Amino acid sequence: MTKRFTDANEGFTCVHCGQTVAPSTRSCRNHCPHCFYSLHVDIHPGDRANPCRGVMQPIAVVTNTKKGFQVVHQCLSCGAVTRNILRFDDDTQPDSLDKALELMSKAP
Repeated sequence: MTKRFTDANEGFTCVHCGQTVAPSTRSCRNHCPHCFYSLHVDIHPGDRANPCRGVMQPIAVVTNTKKGFQVVHQCLSCGAVTRNILRFDDDTQPDSLDKALELMSKAP
C-alpha cells in the first residue's frame, strides 16, 4: 500500500513568475503563493513521484466545507486537474488574497 502523504516541505523558485518561495510554516507548499502556479510532481501529496513534471496552471479558486479555500490547477502537459489548500494565514509567505479573488471573479 502506498503512503498517501509525504512531508516534503521545501522552498523552490516558481517556474512561472520566478519568485523565491519559502517552505510553509503551516503545511507542505506545492504552489507559488504569488501567482499560484505549480508543477505536476506528486501522485500523492509530497511524494514527488509523478513523471509528468508539467506546469500546473491555476484555473479557479473554490471553497470546501472541510478544507477551506482551494486553488484548482490544470496541468498544461497532461490535462490533469487537482486541488490544493490555500493558506492565507501562513507566517512566512501567505497565499495572495488578491490572486484568489482574481481567480474567483473569473469563475463561470
